[in-house]
Amino acid sequence: MVRMKIPNINCKIEIVCPVTLSEDSDKVIQAVSNIFPHSTINNEIFLIKAQSNELRSLEKIYESIVFTRSQKSYTRNLENNLDGNTTWFLLNKQAAFVDQAVICDEAEESPLGPIKVILNSSNIDGIIDWISC
Repeated sequence: MVRMKIPNINCKIEIVCPVTLSEDSDKVIQAVSNIFPHSTINNEIFLIKAQSNELRSLEKIYESIVFTRSQKSYTRNLENNLDGNTTWFLLNKQAAFVDQAVICDEAEESPLGPIKVILNSSNIDGIIDWISC
C-alpha cells in the first residue's frame, strides 16, 4: 500500500464508460467502482457515469502509478489532453474489472471501450503535478 498525501485542491472528477450490447452493465459498474470506490455511480442506457469531488477518488490510480512507475504515461496524457481547467485520460475497462488501473494511450487499447476520466479544477496543474508524483 502506497502512502499518499492528498493535496487540498478542489476538483470535479467525472467518469464515463460505454456499455456495449455484449456486456453486463453490472460488470461495468463493478469495473468503475473497483477503481473509483469514492464516487457516485449512475447507470444510464448503454453508459455508466460516475462523479466525485474528492481527490481521494484517484487513490487507486495514484497507487498504480507509483507501483508501475507509469508517471510519464499519465503526465503525457494529462498534458496532451489539457484544455483550460480540464484534462482527461483513458483506462482499460477489462483491467478495471479485475481491480487494475491500466492507462490507455488510445481508446482501441480497451476492446470493449475505455473508461474516460475527466478532471476539472481551477488548479489543474497542481493535480497533474500531484498525480505525476
